[in-house]
Amino acid sequence: MTYTPPTWATFAAAAFVILTLVLSLYLLFEHLSAYKNPEEQKFLIGVILMVPTYGVESFVSLVYPSISVYLEILRDCYESFAMYCFGRYLVACLGGEEGTIVFLEREGRLNTKTPLLEHSSEKGTIKHVFPMNLFLKPWKIGGWVYHVIKIGIVQYMMIKSLTSILAVVLENFGVYCEGDFNFKCGYPYMAVVLNFSQSWALYCLIQFYAVTKKELIHIKPFAKFFMFKSIVFLTWWQGVGIALLSSLDLFSSVAQGLQFKSSVQDFIICIEHRWPLLL
Repeated sequence: MTYTPPTWATFAAAAFVILTLVLSLYLLFEHLSAYKNPEEQKFLIGVILMVPTYGVESFVSLVYPSISVYLEILRDCYESFAMYCFGRYLVACLGGEEGTIVFLEREGRLNTKTPLLEHSSEKGTIKHVFPMNLFLKPWKIGGWVYHVIKIGIVQYMMIKSLTSILAVVLENFGVYCEGDFNFKCGYPYMAVVLNFSQSWALYCLIQFYAVTKKELIHIKPFAKFFMFKSIVFLTWWQGVGIALLSSLDLFSSVAQGLQFKSSVQDFIICIEHRWPLLL
């Protein structure tokens, strides 16, 4: 049975998506009209485009639930590209890879302490918080740390892209079952893999932010970091949470089926994804 969202939800989602598109176009115009630093701005534009991409994809999925799985896979592929753009944007603001490594090596020779994670960066090292300190030794800030963080971000891009392709294959065989925690399906296994991959990528981004935030103060790094994290990671956990609530039959009185769970997620994304543009 195909789930059809109520008319009021469709119109409400459309209104919020239109607002998102207007804000996105305004922000893009602002950057393009003052395109004076292409090495930084081209990557930032790639990140900004993620917001309308999420909004349009979610609205189309809401209106046509039967194709939502395929649209979400395309969205995931762009998400991987946006992750790359975000990392490259921060590096570009530090003077490129060479400038970033020089900065980190200089920081490694200083006695620093960042307030984001207390005692996390002290005497030129990154001291890990619990539970990461159980199996990770302190990192000496320098070129080596840059490459560890870079690999941490790139691995998420690769795994996200590979799982998206695998999801298409499994969906065609009818064994993907998006949002269904049935261990005879592929979704729960890929959810676990993506959870670990995302968590490690987020941890690497936090450490990079903690070490470089003073150097990047001119670009308001916290606002941009929060924007990207809210789009990528909170959206992911939001979807997993909806799937878990549905698996516990908390939606049984409302509707049943995978398309309903997907539509709930799509509707929420349509509403919430204009806020990062205001940061």
